[in-house]
Amino acid sequence: MGHEDIDKIAALIKRISAKYTILMVEHNLSVVANLSDIITVLTRGHVLAEGNYAELTKDERVRKPIWGPGMVDLKTAGAATTGSVPASGAPVLSVKNLEAWYGESHILHGINFDVNAGEVVTLLGRNGAGKTTTLKSVMGIIGKRTGAIRFDGQDIIRASSDKIARMGIAFCPEERGIFASLDVRENLLLPPVVRAGGLSLDQIFELFPNLKERLNSQGTKLSGGEQQMLAIGRILRTGARFLMLDEPTEGLAPVIIQQIGHTIARLKKEGFTILLVEQNFRFAATVADRYYIVEHGKIIDGFANAELQANMDKLHTYLGV
Repeated sequence: MGHEDIDKIAALIKRISAKYTILMVEHNLSVVANLSDIITVLTRGHVLAEGNYAELTKDERVRKPIWGPGMVDLKTAGAATTGSVPASGAPVLSVKNLEAWYGESHILHGINFDVNAGEVVTLLGRNGAGKTTTLKSVMGIIGKRTGAIRFDGQDIIRASSDKIARMGIAFCPEERGIFASLDVRENLLLPPVVRAGGLSLDQIFELFPNLKERLNSQGTKLSGGEQQMLAIGRILRTGARFLMLDEPTEGLAPVIIQQIGHTIARLKKEGFTILLVEQNFRFAATVADRYYIVEHGKIIDGFANAELQANMDKLHTYLGV
């Protein structure tokens, strides 16, 4: 959900609370701070702490396991990513004049962007802008699409999704796609290995220790953060080196968002290329090398992370924050 939509819902809840008592489950700290009179912090089925926002921000039991060290400082975000932007050359992914339809609905109207090997590139934009459709089009999930999509020099616009996967592209959808009838181990082992070089289970557990602790738990019985770890860990087994992550921080606690960020930074160091869809540009600022702004099915702007501060006013306009 975009920041503009969050603000509208928060304002609605504020008005309703004048007449009604409201019990709310929420991870967004700004929403919690602005709306809550009393906050109960839960972890693993137990009450960790209770109080108002000011009291809990000073409680070390809460700060570290639930909220982490705090929000990223956007004044220094341009220097937040590790390593330099890879040298220019033939991009590993090149999308030109991409158009896509859901039935008769024309969603993408000439998308153009490139991703270089070893980069983390983020597509930013409001709900319905066409970001997820762009990822699905690259993956071959959208039936009707035109234009050119080149991966490792090969045109894949007419390739099937299974062929695209075997070329080394993996897609982690926003809805995660965890199988309810399978436990964590079975979910991790379900996708086939399509190329050499995939992570072993031990390497995945090193990235996400929670998964090892919940190995025999039903996949959909995990917390939202653990399900996101499982969804990412599952594609890392396949051997794909080009990862597409759709809204990986949506609805997650701040401490889990930080863990996802650390994982993306580590994967980048190990040579993975990542195309990220995000509405949380505070998070994106900690991991991205470059940004593209998607609006009404088109790329309307783009800039490097080092140029983030100079583009903050435009970002506020584009994203409604």
